[in-house]
Amino acid sequence: MEKIGFIGVGVMGKSMVRNLKKAGYYVSIYTRTKDKVVDLIEEGIDWQDTIKDCIHDKDIIMTMVGYPSDVEAVYYGEDGILNHAKENAILIDFTTSSPALAQKIYQDAKAKHLSSLDAPVSGGDIGAKNGTLSIMIGGDQDCFNKVNPILQVLGKSIQYVGQAGLGQHTKMTNQIVIAGNIAGVVEAIHYARAVGLDTDMMMKCISQGAAASWQLEHNGQAILENNFEPGFYIKHFIKDMKIAQKEMSDEDIHLKVLDTVLKMYEELAENEKGTQALIHYYEKE
Repeated sequence: MEKIGFIGVGVMGKSMVRNLKKAGYYVSIYTRTKDKVVDLIEEGIDWQDTIKDCIHDKDIIMTMVGYPSDVEAVYYGEDGILNHAKENAILIDFTTSSPALAQKIYQDAKAKHLSSLDAPVSGGDIGAKNGTLSIMIGGDQDCFNKVNPILQVLGKSIQYVGQAGLGQHTKMTNQIVIAGNIAGVVEAIHYARAVGLDTDMMMKCISQGAAASWQLEHNGQAILENNFEPGFYIKHFIKDMKIAQKEMSDEDIHLKVLDTVLKMYEELAENEKGTQALIHYYEKE
């Protein structure tokens, strides 16, 4: 079986690594803070203290970091992937990042006899844990075909969407839908509380009809339980929305719903909680 190097083992990456190991793959990991992956180390996952060591002699290198700047650092740094990956290795970036950066990595990887796929995911910590992520892949189809069996370990909806960068563009459409959806969920709960509805009963009523959605089922319920732990951080959603906003501003197009929800989240930017904490925007009114 292919040997895998996995860089960036956060909320979602940790579960993805566990699923790969459970499926029988050898996985070596690198993360900037060793203390955060002690549990994985105790489970027998091989941790390395540099990217170079983590990816040494690996067939597939996976990255799941926070921001486009982090992607650039792990791919282009002196100790980075493009400088140390073995020839013919396949690079898979699961980070939600810039389409232009995905295209640049693809071209630079190709020049070094490497293959690159941009493969952002959706499904949050629950999807990562259950191996039910949605994965949107851009790059060469023959490369996708080679790694598809491994991706099946991580997700249930694995879609090849076209050339490099299109995986990231597809993820932007996903985030645009979520922006409107989560805003609708928190407004509905705010309304229900304002008029004195039993919010649990309200949730039972609307979650079985046309309003049903992942956001309502998971984040709506989390709000009712006063649970704001991050399945997906506010700061990362702000990053995603800004990427989508920039892509559209380059085309002189404005997405009014996205722009509005982004402004709402920016007022909560210092909040180290999950996206469901948008309810706090209404609570401070």
